[in-house]
Amino acid sequence: MKIALIGATGFVGSKILEELLNRQHHVTAIVRHPEKLTVQNPKLTMLQGDAFNETALTEQLKGNDVVVSAYNPGWTNPNIYKEFLQASTSIQHATKLAGVKRFIVIGGAGSLYVAPNLQLIDTPAFPAEIKPGASAAREYLEIIKQENELDWTFFSPAIEMHQGTAGVRKGTYRKGLENPVFDGNNRSILSVEDVAVVIADEIENPQHIKQRFTAAY
Repeated sequence: MKIALIGATGFVGSKILEELLNRQHHVTAIVRHPEKLTVQNPKLTMLQGDAFNETALTEQLKGNDVVVSAYNPGWTNPNIYKEFLQASTSIQHATKLAGVKRFIVIGGAGSLYVAPNLQLIDTPAFPAEIKPGASAAREYLEIIKQENELDWTFFSPAIEMHQGTAGVRKGTYRKGLENPVFDGNNRSILSVEDVAVVIADEIENPQHIKQRFTAAY
C-alpha cells in the first residue's frame, strides 16, 4: 500500500513510520526538517513539505492510497492552538484535492468523555501546559466530523500515552469510541509503539470510517 505520512519525525509519527516500513508498505514521509529523518529504507521516500502550503502539499500527496497526519507543531510552541488547526485543515483539504479518499488523523485524548457530558480536557486535573494543543485537537475533531467526501478516521490515544512503557510493543490493545479504555488498575495507557500498531492495523483493515476511536491496554 502507498501511504503518505505527515509528521514522520515526531514522537508518534516516527513510530508509525517504523511500523509501516516493517509491514512492507511504501511510505512517503513528508517532513519539515529532512535532516531529522535518519531512517533509510528502499520503500521510503522523503519529501520536504509544509503543512501550511496546501497547493504544494496536494501535489506531494497525489498517488497515495492513504494519508496519515501525525502533525504536531510542538507542545511548547506558543502558537500550537492556531497552527494545529490551520495545518490540520490544510492537510485535510490537500488530501481531497489530491484525490486520496482515506485520511487518518492522530488527535488527542482530551476530547474523550470521562463522564456524561464531561470531556477529559475539562476536568480539574488536566495539565494546563498541554491544554492549548488539546483544545485545538478537540476543535478539529468537530471540524472533521463535518467532512463528507473523505473516508476519515480520528484517533485519540490513551490518556497516558506519553507516560507509557517506553520501547514496548505488545501488539495487543483494546479499543473504544468516545470513552477512554481503562485497565484493571483504572489506567488508560498505551505505548507509542502500540499506537503505531493501532494505526497500521486500521490502515490495513479499516474499522472506523468517519469515526473517532481510541485504544489502550
